[in-house]
Amino acid sequence: MLNKYPTWKYLLLLGLLMVGIIYAAPNLFGEDPAIQVLPTTGHAFTDETQSNTQIKVKKALVDADVPFKSIESEGQSLLIRFPSSASQIKAKEVISENLGENFIVALNLAPKTPAWLEALGAKPMKLGLDLRGGVHFLMDVDVESGISRRIEDDMASMRSELRDDKIRYRQMAKVGETGISITFDDKPTLEKALSILQKPGSEFDISVKEQDDKPQLVMQMKANILQDTRNYTIEQSMSTLRNRVNELGVAEAVVQRQGMNHIVVELPGIQDTARAKDILGKTATLEFHLHAKEETASANPGGYAPPGTKWYFERDGRPYLLKKRVILTGESITGAMVGTDDRTGRPAVVVRVGGAGLALFKKTTIENIGNLLGVVYKETKTDQEMVNGELVKKNHTSEVLISIATIQSALGSQFQITGLSHTEAQDLALLLRAGALPAAITIVEERTVGPSLGQENIRLGIISIAVGLGLVVVAMLVYYSVFGIIANLALLINVVLLIAILSLVGATLTLPGMAGIVLTVGMAVDANVLIFERIREELRNGMSAQAAIHGGFEHALATIIDANLTTLIVGIILFSIGTGPVKGFAVTLCIGILTSMITATTGTRAIVNLIYGGRHVTRLRVGI
Repeated sequence: MLNKYPTWKYLLLLGLLMVGIIYAAPNLFGEDPAIQVLPTTGHAFTDETQSNTQIKVKKALVDADVPFKSIESEGQSLLIRFPSSASQIKAKEVISENLGENFIVALNLAPKTPAWLEALGAKPMKLGLDLRGGVHFLMDVDVESGISRRIEDDMASMRSELRDDKIRYRQMAKVGETGISITFDDKPTLEKALSILQKPGSEFDISVKEQDDKPQLVMQMKANILQDTRNYTIEQSMSTLRNRVNELGVAEAVVQRQGMNHIVVELPGIQDTARAKDILGKTATLEFHLHAKEETASANPGGYAPPGTKWYFERDGRPYLLKKRVILTGESITGAMVGTDDRTGRPAVVVRVGGAGLALFKKTTIENIGNLLGVVYKETKTDQEMVNGELVKKNHTSEVLISIATIQSALGSQFQITGLSHTEAQDLALLLRAGALPAAITIVEERTVGPSLGQENIRLGIISIAVGLGLVVVAMLVYYSVFGIIANLALLINVVLLIAILSLVGATLTLPGMAGIVLTVGMAVDANVLIFERIREELRNGMSAQAAIHGGFEHALATIIDANLTTLIVGIILFSIGTGPVKGFAVTLCIGILTSMITATTGTRAIVNLIYGGRHVTRLRVGI
């Protein structure tokens, strides 16, 4: 029958609407100020420790007279809800003081979604930094320093291989940023070295040249290995930054790659931006060196150092001659926490070691009982200087001997580092737990959004959507009469479905995203306008009411698809190449286009068919 949907299609559309309402509903309930408590790396919750921690937190809050709503278990964390932000901030200090270094205490916002909706997997949309407040960092990763470090490691490995096979060479040097040259005295020696270095799966393209009448191997890193190294440096930097963000106690932070060598870090609700910058940007690690006691007598304190040794200085300027060979690095450290030195009562960092470096560390300390072991803190900072009118990045590495002590016995998988202030011990423990950055990082952009500004953005965004929606609704009612009411119902359904999908896929709503919703409202009405105008045109051509409705929807469909498809393609391109704010706009635009096409062509027609379908209609009220 003309303009009559079967019952199953109405039930399907009704079911789709009910699902949309369920998954959009959590956005109506708001959020509670909350604190998330979770154990640091290596201190996973068990049922017993989680219960004990919950009791301890509750007692601390009651004793400090801090009001709270509830304490809930959420997987491997505790979630404490508060009636206000003031009590939340006060509670963070109380909980941190009572739980100590083994726990991360993070400020958060917890949705007030009813349990029955959560059981169905319904959650509210995540809010972006511009709506929640916090700090945004754009970081530049010095990828070339990561490549340079890899070249230096390869050179050290080649020296070891040639030395083990008793192959003598005159000189080994870097060629540019990605190459190595090795000069030999004669051709047979070069060929012998080539047979060792040119093995299957080699990372280098090797060629033979002459340099000052001496044979020379020139090794250039392969293009695919070079790209893999760049990607690894970025990915490892992102992993380390995520660990550091977790250690800072920031919930729902965003760490993502942008372009070839940039990383975006967004920290919602962060308050101490200075400490965040200091911790996130530090390229720091530890190195353990043995004291060169035999060479110290012949060396000039602070001046000449015999081959294989180097002078390191304590904070008070006292020099120590240590061997260059590193017997343990920060990469082998699996855990670190702040403790107290039993002998002096001063702060200490208790370090746990694991992985491949542990065996060498144990062996070396066994063989050097009675010798001194130095702990060197290395930190790389990147400065920007103007050179010939261009901004040039320069890396500066500082090395400080933070601890030196006599090896009394073989050091195992756990020991402690002393000689630090409490703040230094806390920062060092945090950096060791999170891992060392593989390359220097520079913060090239910083934006801070206050919580009050975020709330104001939300208020203004909601007002803009409401005003836009209201004006469209009034305009459609005035111009299209009964069909205008139908279009407005379809428009409300479209907004519900859009919010439901954004919530269901876990999309982050930003201020540009709100702009995308406003644009979607206009585009959804545009599709209905095309349909209604086509119906009016069919009526003017003398068609019956039922035929005009059928022809209007059928003939307008191709135009609607063409118009929306081109916009959808632009939205996909914006999402693919755009940055954070642009992506937020593109997500809501693309989803809104899809929902508006469904509601305009199927939803609107279902309502029209329900009212006019299957009966004799003499007059249609399609506009003024």
